[in-house]
Amino acid sequence: MKTTLVAASVAACAAILPVASHAASLDDPLTCNVSAHTFIGKLIGDGLIEPQPSRVESNSINAFNPIRGVDLQAFGYHVFAIVGYYEGDPIFRKGSGKRLSQNAYGAVVWGSTPKVQAAVEAAHSPAIVHHVAPFITAIFCDRD
Repeated sequence: MKTTLVAASVAACAAILPVASHAASLDDPLTCNVSAHTFIGKLIGDGLIEPQPSRVESNSINAFNPIRGVDLQAFGYHVFAIVGYYEGDPIFRKGSGKRLSQNAYGAVVWGSTPKVQAAVEAAHSPAIVHHVAPFITAIFCDRD
């Protein structure tokens, strides 16, 4: 999982976003109350993330980049990658290895893991918080 999130982080960091012209909060869906299809599909439909994943890990986790000019926020932290997978859904591509989860999604944010964890807990979200790298943290909902 850590390798997946680091790879997604590196891929997302390749394009520095300009000053945002549109902001959106992901707090509600990151309380893990929707499916990966609903979460990713809505972001694509609203024109907030690229419709094709920028990277697909061997464990089938797909990484999607925000559209230029969009400022996605999760619990007060800037999102620079959206990740997810839903088994059998055409939005997602299957990786070459064993899948991590049948239905999982999340966001990779700029922020220290302890501070992001505190924000997620304060929101009473059951999301899993993963340390990815210094000041890069993943907020992940595993619906399996």
